[in-house]
Amino acid sequence: TGPARQGAALALGAACLGVALALGLALGTEPISLGRALMDPGSLDRVILLHARLPRVGLAAIAGGGLAAAGVAFQSVLRNPLAEPYVLGVSGGAALGATVAILFGFSGLTLIGATVVPFAAFVGGVLATLFVYALTFGRAASGTSILLSGIIVNAIASAAITFLKTIVSATKAQELLFWLMGFLDVPAPASLLFVSLYVALGAALLLRDAGRLNLLALGDEAAAHLGVDTRLLERRTVLACSCVVGAVVSVTGLIGFVGLLVPHVLRRLFGPDLRVLLPAC
Repeated sequence: TGPARQGAALALGAACLGVALALGLALGTEPISLGRALMDPGSLDRVILLHARLPRVGLAAIAGGGLAAAGVAFQSVLRNPLAEPYVLGVSGGAALGATVAILFGFSGLTLIGATVVPFAAFVGGVLATLFVYALTFGRAASGTSILLSGIIVNAIASAAITFLKTIVSATKAQELLFWLMGFLDVPAPASLLFVSLYVALGAALLLRDAGRLNLLALGDEAAAHLGVDTRLLERRTVLACSCVVGAVVSVTGLIGFVGLLVPHVLRRLFGPDLRVLLPAC
């Protein structure tokens, strides 16, 4: 039954996540004792655990969950198995926003840079989404037209980033390259809270629409006959995913592949029902 499958998916996912979190905290370049880290407040083990590994592991879990959930929602609403945040231009727009902020030197300021660069990336992701819809203005924004518009926006953002890298110093270009490769360094505790909030809100919106998203597999006409406003659902889903992806990319840089691969792996394990897939992601 549906509830039984959803419960099994959540239980299996929680178990796998727990194992991954434990391994991420226990393993690293510097061996530590978890017992000493928990019992001795002044030990180096505690410093490494709380200030290095725990923020990274937490960010990895939150970012991975957000990108995977956005990926499965994009694939469903656009009816395309290759749809993912990077292809749709959201990640590219966020990367362009962060690139501009870094070029203006904000990353060199510890407190301000930790705030301005993520904010610029988030704004870039949201503006990229609005640009995608601007390209489809005046016609029915079908899944295909949104996907093609996203590819156009992503190409424009990539070209702009490449151009900016050619006109800066080698040191600044190396800094940009590091950011564009993706990373899990938490610039500030507030950044982790910021990402967690947006991922939680976006995931809640997607879970609320999971049943309606299932109906889109029947086609627009069939879904409309069953009471689904397909155009409104598409816009709502894309905007929710864009906020999630923009928030994640603003802190982690560009991390591809997760939003594309994870939904397909879980679809093979649990089937196509988004009421099960979204929590599993």
